Amino acid sequence: MSAIPTVIVTASPLALSRLGRALEGLEELRLCGRASDLSGAYVRVEEVEPKLVILGPELMRHPDFPGLLAMFRVMGIAWMRIASGPPPPGAGGQAPALDPALPPAAMLAAIRAALARPAAPPAPVPPKVPAVTGRSRADRFILIGASTGGIDALSRVLSVFPADCPPTAIVQHTGAAFSGSLIRLLDRACAARVLAAQPGAPFLPGMVVVGAGCGGHLRLLPGLPPRVEVASGNPVSGHLPSVDELFRSALPFAPRVTAALLTGMGRDGAQGMLELRRAGAATLAQDEASSVVYGMPRAAWETGAAAERLPLDRIGPALLARCAEPRAEGGR
Repeated sequence: MSAIPTVIVTASPLALSRLGRALEGLEELRLCGRASDLSGAYVRVEEVEPKLVILGPELMRHPDFPGLLAMFRVMGIAWMRIASGPPPPGAGGQAPALDPALPPAAMLAAIRAALARPAAPPAPVPPKVPAVTGRSRADRFILIGASTGGIDALSRVLSVFPADCPPTAIVQHTGAAFSGSLIRLLDRACAARVLAAQPGAPFLPGMVVVGAGCGGHLRLLPGLPPRVEVASGNPVSGHLPSVDELFRSALPFAPRVTAALLTGMGRDGAQGMLELRRAGAATLAQDEASSVVYGMPRAAWETGAAAERLPLDRIGPALLARCAEPRAEGGR
């Protein structure tokens, strides 16, 4: 059996050195990368595509940790936490632990047990969702906003998009250091091309444009096709880029738009979605049961901005279906 490619990620130099020495003594393992933070973890995982990642528990409290877990699920990577004190809360506390002080045989047994339960890929869309009938209309657009828990949610929504999907623009709240990794992660999950927002680029079918840590507000400029804009400015609704800004930029062609708000903290996107709906757009919000944080979609539902509230696995098919339907021009 070939050696197991493994990456270690911890902010503790002592733990990194100690565990590294222990793993290098295992012939069944190949240590192919080390990192001290989550940004480095994204880079190493993408470079070497390991089968196992071992993480320091201190990193599991970082707000961007769920994004790393989403990458593991998409890539089918198993992971463990370094045993050091009580387990962290949430998903990190459920991970198999690896004690660097274990003898080699016991350490290898723990690693094999972790590999026997690899991270699951995004759940397939259940068959209860009706198939989308007909091709998307040529002048339809999809807009999506997400925050906390949104990386995994976006991966699952985009996993049902075909290569010629309607032009799609996404604002995901995340730091600039993770934007490139996020785009590459979503590109793995989607048949269409997932691209960073580039000013002046035409907004075309088969294109998913992502504004995340891009240093400005992602907007669409009217035209056929619309063009992408990354506009400098101050945070709106507490965020730069802001979902509200993306939604409001689409008001001139609202009857052609289907917009969705996914899991996330706060209210960003709710007011912009309300304005879109009043101008004739189709609007959706993720339901509470499938949301990691029911903040943004709650605000959209309670203010009447979202016309429908759906579980996550129905949102991707619903977005595509709305883009295939005839729709009356003008507001509602």
